[in-house]
Amino acid sequence: MKYYIVDDDVNIVKILSNIIEDNNLGEVVGFSNDGETAHKEIMLTDPDIVLVDLLMPKLDGNTLVREVKQLRPNINFIMVSQVTDSELITESYKSGIEFFISKPLNKIEVEKVVKKVAEKIKLEQMLNNIRKVFSNVDRRLENIEKPDRIKEIKYILSMLGMLGEKGTNDIINTCIYLINANKSFKECSMDEICKYLKDKSKTVRQRMRRAMKEGLKNLANTGLEDYGNDYFQRYSNTLFDFENVKAEMDFIRGKRNGGGKVNMGKFFEGLLLLSEKEY
Repeated sequence: MKYYIVDDDVNIVKILSNIIEDNNLGEVVGFSNDGETAHKEIMLTDPDIVLVDLLMPKLDGNTLVREVKQLRPNINFIMVSQVTDSELITESYKSGIEFFISKPLNKIEVEKVVKKVAEKIKLEQMLNNIRKVFSNVDRRLENIEKPDRIKEIKYILSMLGMLGEKGTNDIINTCIYLINANKSFKECSMDEICKYLKDKSKTVRQRMRRAMKEGLKNLANTGLEDYGNDYFQRYSNTLFDFENVKAEMDFIRGKRNGGGKVNMGKFFEGLLLLSEKEY
């Protein structure tokens, strides 16, 4: 641990320095006798713990703590003062100190408090290191997972006979955006998606609908040839409403004037779900 001491009493600075060094608690990297000088030097030395007096010339302890905390929130403060006013002590805790030690100093109390704060810092550092490790693992897993999911999405679209359609690239890029953003299609507006695709909302929507409609037509034809086809059974309920698939089949047979309709939200949710299940 690196320590900085701020007190207008030189004797207090010496006592605190001796307690830290004699008990092997760390290194005193600097000290000052007023708040303004302390502020500048704390920014330069970047200590782990600052022991600071409340009542000081130029800049009082509470103000110093608040100003430093705004710039360096990881620096921990221990207030050392002869003040007994409860409102001032409360104000010190509100400003961001960890502990308040009353003067005259008790060496055992100072040692215990300093050790507690040091242990807290070490624990936070350890937890941060663990978070970094897991964050790196998550990023590596994401890098493995995403290309596989996109590969599966392309495979599904190819099975629907959609890869030659203009809107299919829009569908694939939209899936990439949704996977990277960890969002569902319902959570995004078309304007948000089209901003990512760098194209007009109406044009993109039309292209994607035409591509999905082509997929619906091809799937309906598959069902007419082989109603028990595995892909027909899987995709007709997941990517489209079965009623619309049946309507498209009836349209192909000439039993009705119009075919089935596509639901973009259902198509994307189903496509992302199927790509996730495979991996």
